[in-house]
Amino acid sequence: MSDEEIERFEEERELELYREYRDVLPMFSYVVETERRFYLANRVDVHRREDGWVEVELVDAWVWDMFRPARFVSHVRVMTRRDVNVEELSRRDDVMPEEPPLSV
Repeated sequence: MSDEEIERFEEERELELYREYRDVLPMFSYVVETERRFYLANRVDVHRREDGWVEVELVDAWVWDMFRPARFVSHVRVMTRRDVNVEELSRRDDVMPEEPPLSV
């Protein structure tokens, strides 16, 4: 495979992932962003531990990861020492912008 073919493949996978995200967004209540992953979830519990770790538990979640074959997960536990961003979605967030064009 040429570099151009690999780049095109990755662009197509990213566009597929964006379309899936757009389609599943209305099913979730929260957006969760960690230093490694981006999630949609219906329940989020964040616990700051005394040892400096932050424990994030997600229930009924979807993971933004184009290389993961199954993006829906029932339970996720994330341990981090970095920032975690949790946002509650409003119903107006259900409206997604037009999909980005593929690069040529």
